[in-house]
Amino acid sequence: MQSLVTSPSSPTGMLRVLATAPHRLLFFVGASNVLLAMSAWALWLIAARWQVFALPASVLPAGWIHAIVMQYLVLPAFMFGFLLTVFPRWMNLPALTRRHYVPVGAGLMTAQVLTLAGMAGSKLLLQSGALAALIGWGIGTAILLRLLYQEAARTWHAVSCAMALIFGWVGLALYAAYLYQPDTRLMFTAIKLGTTMVLLPIYFTVCHRMIPFFAGAALRDYRPVRPMWMLGAFWPLALAHTWLELRHGYAWLWLPDVSLVLLTGWLLRKWWPRSTTMPALLRVLFVGFAWLPLAFGLYAAQSLGYWLTGEFVLGRAPAHALFIGFFGSLLVAMVTRVTQGHSGRPLVLGRVAAFAFAAIQVVAVLRIVAELHVDTLAWQALAAVGWLLAFLPWVVRSAWIYLTPRADGKAG
Repeated sequence: MQSLVTSPSSPTGMLRVLATAPHRLLFFVGASNVLLAMSAWALWLIAARWQVFALPASVLPAGWIHAIVMQYLVLPAFMFGFLLTVFPRWMNLPALTRRHYVPVGAGLMTAQVLTLAGMAGSKLLLQSGALAALIGWGIGTAILLRLLYQEAARTWHAVSCAMALIFGWVGLALYAAYLYQPDTRLMFTAIKLGTTMVLLPIYFTVCHRMIPFFAGAALRDYRPVRPMWMLGAFWPLALAHTWLELRHGYAWLWLPDVSLVLLTGWLLRKWWPRSTTMPALLRVLFVGFAWLPLAFGLYAAQSLGYWLTGEFVLGRAPAHALFIGFFGSLLVAMVTRVTQGHSGRPLVLGRVAAFAFAAIQVVAVLRIVAELHVDTLAWQALAAVGWLLAFLPWVVRSAWIYLTPRADGKAG
């Protein structure tokens, strides 16, 4: 008689394993999107710079789609995977089930595929992708808000992340509205919200809670520093930065940005262990976080330069110090730690993740230098290809972990 139990190594078995935990499914979606999105962007840059092949004309500027995809589809898949896992734990509530997180993963993955396909010239596909993203994002946010309601919003880190997700849904709605009523103000606002009101608050909040916790678990006599007033001070500064960008008040961005440099620099100094020896999996968290004060230092310098000369002397360098340096580095660092721990493997960085992290540092520098080089497109293309080379082995290894049972035989 044929066994009624599906083998974990069969395609059906792998899909079942993939759906056993929110981090498995959403991290798999995010890892796939990391390569899909950057492959499309690298192809566009190469075609634009060297004309070695022709690409179909896009309905929207490729740079706009790149910003939307990275900010609202690629990185948020990892964020939802993490938050749908940790919210119940932070609040001492029952873990979520498949019916909660599978629609979120399906929505974000469908949105990614439709949006990238729509780059080939189909406005209908772009609109469908925006709708799928709104549905997936909306379901995930509603589930997390329900958990907050059940707990009476006592966990401030969860409140902070939920606020950012609400801003994210608003940003997606503005992008969707643009696809029906082209008004550049809608797209401009969606992109700016995605950077400093969605990704930045969630990354900062998770770092504020988890980096001291990870350090305390890994090092003896480490004294975690996690002042809640820092989280409270961060939000008005992020709001001020965003409001000034939306109002084109670039000459005054240095006011909140210098404050953000001081705040994040102080945290980095307090968090960094006095001991020079620490596990590599912990060290990459500190190095990744170090990009945050550096990025806002560049933002402040850009603002002061604009105030004095009326020119953006650094171009998009500050934004990519934030995107690639901070977001990209901590993506590898945080996701690797969660993946190792939740798959029953040792909490070590490993060679594949170490290569990805080191390569991302190089890519971040290349992308910053690109803004200062005469042949900007060539350097941008080089950075995009570098991103793919950095992430490919890491994505392949991670995807295999998400598709196979835990190494220790436990559930989850």
